[in-house]
Amino acid sequence: MEEATRPDVFAEISRCELCADRFAATHTAHEPRPVFQYAPGARILLVGQAPGARVHASGRPFTDPSGDRLRAWLGVSEDVFYDPERFAILPMAFCFPGYDAKGSDLPPPPLCARTWRGRIMAEIGAFDLTLLVGGYAQRYHLPEKVGVTQSVKAWRTHAPSLFPLPHPSWRNTAWLKKNPWFDAELLPALRARVEEALE
Repeated sequence: MEEATRPDVFAEISRCELCADRFAATHTAHEPRPVFQYAPGARILLVGQAPGARVHASGRPFTDPSGDRLRAWLGVSEDVFYDPERFAILPMAFCFPGYDAKGSDLPPPPLCARTWRGRIMAEIGAFDLTLLVGGYAQRYHLPEKVGVTQSVKAWRTHAPSLFPLPHPSWRNTAWLKKNPWFDAELLPALRARVEEALE
């Protein structure tokens, strides 16, 4: 859809440079590049953490190994995932936060959520299904402020309208091995719910 059909807040986010000085001071010394996906009528809201370096380069959400794993969890193809009338992808921070001097990801700047999140949620309305990927999304959107494992273990209390998920980073492979219920119980229910929401 044309950008004019979206709430004005997305045009503002696309031009946002609030963190320009912060990003310039990081080890990566990059410029802001907000990355998101939204069209009115989207059925599923996916709330992630913040774009990584590959997503910053591509300008498209989840164009990295984490995205491959996430799409496998959801049971959807790239064509479906990148259809903005099906998936709204609105991370807690819209720009790549950068790396520190050791090459580790910096956390999402809280300023982004403080500035934009309330307006976005007020203007975009309800979704058939909301997916909260990672601790930052869960701490903002869930009433209980607990760790990721506790949030994800309690998925049945939020389903079928909302599913908390761990971050699909390959760094979480050990977590997945320690929590086999995620593959055995949550993922089948998640895939069925995604398919239902997209019908």
